[in-house]
Amino acid sequence: MSALAGHPSAARLKTIGFWVLKLVLAALFLFAGGAKLAGLPAMVETFEHVGLGQWFRYFTGSLEVSGAALLLWPGTTALGALILMIVSIGAAFAQLLVLHEDVVHAIVLAVPLAAIAWTQRDQLRLWRN
Repeated sequence: MSALAGHPSAARLKTIGFWVLKLVLAALFLFAGGAKLAGLPAMVETFEHVGLGQWFRYFTGSLEVSGAALLLWPGTTALGALILMIVSIGAAFAQLLVLHEDVVHAIVLAVPLAAIAWTQRDQLRLWRN
């Protein structure tokens, strides 16, 4: 009997790791988007400081919640990752140029989202040969 008997294969571990990453990212964006949509005072204040109006808070929160849902749906993972990556990059620019806050967390979120979008890029093709 092999020493690896009963242990998951590398492919299975990769699949499990991919799902864990997607679940963690989706949870973070669901929480952040939900906070924006619920109108938490800190979110209202932040978007007031950005200066684009509260409609932008609702827009961003909607993108975060829908992007998180798309990230978890197998056929739309790439689209969800792409939407959330764009939101993260936008947040990094807002934090750097307007809010003058730390941008590291936005960049840290954008990197794995870019990797997910890249690995699932075939989902983004409109026409297949």
